[in-house]
Amino acid sequence: MRPITFSMAKQLVPVANKPVLFYGLEAMREAGIRDVGIVVGDTEAEIRAAVGEGSRWSLRVTYIRQDEPLGLAHAVKTARPYLIDEPFLMYLGDNLIKSGVRALVEEFERERPNATILLCRVPNPQDFGVAELEGERVVRLEEKPVQPRSDYALVGVYLFDATIHPIIEQLSPSKRGELEITDAIQGLIESGGHVRSHVVTGWWKDTGTVEAILDANSLVLEDLTPEAAESATFDQDSIVHGVTSVGEESVLHRTTVWGPTIIGERCELYCVQVGPNVSIGDRCVLHECTVENSILMSGCCIQGPGLTIRDSLIGSDVTVVGGPAEVRLVLGDSSHVRLNQ
Repeated sequence: MRPITFSMAKQLVPVANKPVLFYGLEAMREAGIRDVGIVVGDTEAEIRAAVGEGSRWSLRVTYIRQDEPLGLAHAVKTARPYLIDEPFLMYLGDNLIKSGVRALVEEFERERPNATILLCRVPNPQDFGVAELEGERVVRLEEKPVQPRSDYALVGVYLFDATIHPIIEQLSPSKRGELEITDAIQGLIESGGHVRSHVVTGWWKDTGTVEAILDANSLVLEDLTPEAAESATFDQDSIVHGVTSVGEESVLHRTTVWGPTIIGERCELYCVQVGPNVSIGDRCVLHECTVENSILMSGCCIQGPGLTIRDSLIGSDVTVVGGPAEVRLVLGDSSHVRLNQ
């Protein structure tokens, strides 16, 4: 995700103009969870500023400091004083799950296993933790196996009861120096614990790469609600095709929008072709350009003539000027790019 993550936490990268982390918090609220502990490290100040005390989601948020990123099981170990011996949901902040987690939580409360893991069938299981199943029961886990025993990848959502804590206490670091959550779950299985699985319905995205976050953006936009704020203005030469959302005080002149596309507040688009699958943050200015399948964060200025931007992730307060040209860009906050004309 660099250079984006030089200036912001990856969990705060926006998808459809909303930080990825916020989708997880919404999923927890919808599942009936009210107390949330967020494990934070170097980006603590950014996460605190974005989330606050959690009241906008009717959550009570506690921040738990992890001094070093020593693995997911280490994060659970760090959170033990907060968790005490209560059952808990563990949700990785850079994951997006269309189906939410309510069904997962309800199943866990009903069946009372020691752990429930969320799985998704993937074409490249060797890149993930992989589960081997007997029915719904998990019998073996492997982290990034060379020869996977199944195509079921572990999604970054887990439910545990207190039996996981003594297992984690006995873990040794992996080859990469981390306490692995897959090793903890495997230890639970080997000690006779009951580990169930729940297969994702819909889609799941781990937004750890530019390609993945653009895919997530297009998937979320599929469920976009068409909306045009009362204060948004369109001149007679502007055309909207498909599902589009336009924010307050945004102005479109001689612009064509292809949905699904979301345009934030106080944006100005002049002689622009936008979409499909585009998210434009607040206060962006676009002149004489085309933008397709991209995320533009707040305060961007994109100016042609004849400039086409595709498959791009562009940070806040970025300026791109020049053309004619067709480019794919990954730019961190406050970048300035001038293309040859």
